[in-house]
Amino acid sequence: MQWRSGITVVAAALTLAGCGSATSADQAAVPGPVSAADLAKVTLKVGDQKGGVKSLLTAAGLLDGTPYKVEWATFTSGPPLLEAASAGAIDTGRVGNTPPIFAAAAKAKIKVISVSRSNVEREAVLVPPGSPLQNVAALKGKTIGVAKGTSAHGQLLNTLHNNGLSTKDVKLNFLQPSEAYAAFTQHTIDAWAIWDPYTAQAQLEAHARVLADGRGASNGLGFLTASTAALADPGRNSALRDFAVRVVKAQKWADTHRTEWAQAWAKETGLKPEVAQKTVDAGRDLPIPLDDAVVASEQQLADAFTDEKTLPGKVDFAAFADRRFAPDLDQARSNG
Repeated sequence: MQWRSGITVVAAALTLAGCGSATSADQAAVPGPVSAADLAKVTLKVGDQKGGVKSLLTAAGLLDGTPYKVEWATFTSGPPLLEAASAGAIDTGRVGNTPPIFAAAAKAKIKVISVSRSNVEREAVLVPPGSPLQNVAALKGKTIGVAKGTSAHGQLLNTLHNNGLSTKDVKLNFLQPSEAYAAFTQHTIDAWAIWDPYTAQAQLEAHARVLADGRGASNGLGFLTASTAALADPGRNSALRDFAVRVVKAQKWADTHRTEWAQAWAKETGLKPEVAQKTVDAGRDLPIPLDDAVVASEQQLADAFTDEKTLPGKVDFAAFADRRFAPDLDQARSNG
């Protein structure tokens, strides 16, 4: 377990270094550093989906020795997680590319603070094994299950557009993943737009067939988000800096320790080991800079939702990107 050595000391040092490395746009809102004694009083409330972040950090040994307490809450998808963050019920959580757009449209009190990119082939529109549907064009008039405001919603929107359709040409049945899986296996929906590990679960257990994946339809981005209240609080801001660095390190660790990661994920969530392993083997989720290209890609997706009138108006995604932790995250990506 040599990858764990030295991480706690480095991360703690980053935490106590304060927050002096923000971009000019964020500088005015950045609190100063806190003492170790004050940081020890902080409880960072973290939202998680299907145990992903918790099990990842646990497997990598990166929950060891946090200089603050961590309290976990589980959510079915990104939109309810961000609703909780905006309401102050949690401080941070990781979501896909679309939930921050819907949150921004709702004037939610959240920011995106770091980003990673995953394998878009694992974002899929699935059909049952005996389905007569052979291409996306055949979805016209059909019922598709999808969780509203999730990455699957964004991928489905672009998949339809790329094939000359809009969401108005199909019947969207807004369902959370567990509800949609039941509907899919009971054949009450014709197709299901979803992400891993549910894609892997449906393929292995229900013999689902991929009608279309995210290539050309998804940017594959996932964001660590934070509530504006937590970012404005000196103690929680310092904890967020440290936590974001740990997530970056864990993502890099997982890419070279896939078996260990899959085993930990299955243990944490109750996923079947073969589902966790297929998910891990099929995809990569690696940290990248929260740069202008990321913001532009998200703006394009937001504009697509606005053009379809799914969102009430134009979203300025740049206003929701907070790069205050960029120097530390850059260092974590470089050093592993």
